[in-house]
Amino acid sequence: MRSIFSVAKSLRLLWLGLLCLMAVSVQAQGFPNRPVKLVVTYPVGGSSDLMARIMGQKLSMHWGQPVIIESKPGAAGSIGMDFAARQPADGYTFVIGNLGPAAVNPLLSKVPYNMDKDFIAVSLTAVGPNILVVPAGSPYRTLNDLLADARAKPATLNFGTSGPGSMSHLGGELIMRQAKVKMLAVPYKGGGQAVTDLLAGTLSMMVSDALPVSQHIKSGRLRPLAITSAKRSPMTPDIPTFAEAGLDGLVAENWWGVFVPAGTPKAVVDSYQAALVKIMADPDLKEKFAGLGVVAMASSQAEFRSFLAAETAKYSKLIADNNIKSE
Repeated sequence: MRSIFSVAKSLRLLWLGLLCLMAVSVQAQGFPNRPVKLVVTYPVGGSSDLMARIMGQKLSMHWGQPVIIESKPGAAGSIGMDFAARQPADGYTFVIGNLGPAAVNPLLSKVPYNMDKDFIAVSLTAVGPNILVVPAGSPYRTLNDLLADARAKPATLNFGTSGPGSMSHLGGELIMRQAKVKMLAVPYKGGGQAVTDLLAGTLSMMVSDALPVSQHIKSGRLRPLAITSAKRSPMTPDIPTFAEAGLDGLVAENWWGVFVPAGTPKAVVDSYQAALVKIMADPDLKEKFAGLGVVAMASSQAEFRSFLAAETAKYSKLIADNNIKSE
């Protein structure tokens, strides 16, 4: 009798397991059947927000369901990442993370999420260089002009950042350490706010992604001194690289990618990745991303995981070697 009961129990467990697998399969096949939430970790109007809205529109068309943008800015993107990590792992919430909150912030301070345990990296979606800019009324015509003044007047010049761990923060820190100068970092909740003060002359300089500063460069209100890519960007061919401007070794590009909460069914994650491969190749999306100063792309999950690991290792060494602090 015991063996009969044991067999019956095993069959019951097997049946329950099959039901679970069938439920996941049905969920994946019908995904999505209601609105999907896209979390943005930086303020409205910034690069991440605008990219999210473009992607959200394309995904909505692809899925036939609304994609609702939810802005959760603050702490250089960490607030939004923490919020996304705590959402149900059902595929109906995803987040656009970038270099700061996904790779650098955890290296600089204790954050309330773990990128390895709390998220699944779905696909890289964009990369783009950063630009060192000064106000049009600034006396600095070249990078060497700025560095000469910084050496002559230590801790007098300042630079705006999007918060600890942001590329604007790391860029300023890298300039200081490689050029052996001292400037003051002024943190903001987002790059747009920092650019406003830069235009007003409150800040001496800023290392910014292209979007917040490109229109002001075109209008002549900001002067670009150098770009952080290894080669000149075809989108800004007149701006020299840092190496060309006189400071070797400063190459650091920002990037963005899609993450979903850990535990999201594999079939749903695969559905996300396939959708991203399709929409990121859309000519209209690529053109709009280029207008933001970034290159649209998609990757496999394995490629994104490998990329993220390499970036984390790169900035871990950089932060340790240069003794960069969050504040």
